[in-house]
Amino acid sequence: MRIRRCAILFFEPREEVAFALAELLSGRGGVTRTLRWYALAPHLPAPVEISASARDLLGSLSPSQWTEHSALAEDANLQALIGKGLVVQDTTAGQEGASTAVPAAAFDDARLRRVHWHPLAALLHAFTRWNGVDSVADARTAGIDTAAGLRERHGEPPSDRVLPDAAEVRDLPAALQTEFDALLHRRATCRNFDAARALPLSLFSTLLARTFGVQARVQRGGLVFDKKNSPSGGGLHPTSACLIVQNVEGIAPGLYRYLADSHQLVALPFDAAELPALALEAVSQQDWFANAHCLVVLVAAFERTFWKYRRHDKGYRVITLEAGHISQTLYLSATELGLGAFITGAINERPLERVFALDPLTEGALAICGFGWRGATMHAAELDPAGQVWTRAN
Repeated sequence: MRIRRCAILFFEPREEVAFALAELLSGRGGVTRTLRWYALAPHLPAPVEISASARDLLGSLSPSQWTEHSALAEDANLQALIGKGLVVQDTTAGQEGASTAVPAAAFDDARLRRVHWHPLAALLHAFTRWNGVDSVADARTAGIDTAAGLRERHGEPPSDRVLPDAAEVRDLPAALQTEFDALLHRRATCRNFDAARALPLSLFSTLLARTFGVQARVQRGGLVFDKKNSPSGGGLHPTSACLIVQNVEGIAPGLYRYLADSHQLVALPFDAAELPALALEAVSQQDWFANAHCLVVLVAAFERTFWKYRRHDKGYRVITLEAGHISQTLYLSATELGLGAFITGAINERPLERVFALDPLTEGALAICGFGWRGATMHAAELDPAGQVWTRAN
């Protein structure tokens, strides 16, 4: 039987502390401490508890070379690890000892290998994806849902002005003020959308074209590179837009993918009656974002960037940086058009993966942006220190 370890694997020792009355009565402190080992593999949906002996067996196997382990064919640890997807069995047709039942995790491991993830980035992405998280309730329970509560719970925030001792401070000339500065001053995160007013198709189309559309193309060395309005690592532009359209003139409410090169929408099957619930779940119950006219899931095709930056320790970072660049382009475009916009990283990725048919090993949600008409009344607090969006009376 030929086997090998899964491609990416980390071990985590966790100490579990529990109250024990017997310990307390015996004068030994009243708590018990248990050390448990967990295997963290990004192609699996969750960490897997393993024994110390299983951990040692995994450590003895190569993740790249197939190894003959006929003598271990009946080893309980090995069979369990194969079943959990931590050890992959070679099932080449006709191979002696090959199993006909291949765990789905083995196929996930094979896909993960093809994408060229950096191991630490793969682990970070896999185990920071949410499902069913209510970030609003969590903040309220922690007492940090208001500025006053945040300060009371955590104290003063660290200063953003850190200077070395005896630093020389030099004055700079006053900054120029142009129309662009006025636009920047009006840019503010919108938390109050007017759900009763449909967004014109022309504004919707313009915002998508500006933020995600291909503006030009150039060929270099037999390769084609796109020019968009936001920078991208290696000029690869792996991030695309998956849309939750709720209130746009001429567009039926539903799910869509935006084609950046042809400026077209692809409709995806979904019951429009379920859109409000999906939108609320997507932004982890942040209801002030959920009723935006259009929510945009920023979806990264990881394998596009990793095609060039293979197992690169900065590959994942440049993808996440791109999401920030895109959101600022969307913010400024929306502001110029008289619309409100937002971005949030507090999202439930897993339901989005299901409805948009995303394979998280190759394509994943990074954040959600949204845009639409700003409401006339500030029901949810917005930060507008310069008073460019809301009058002081609001």
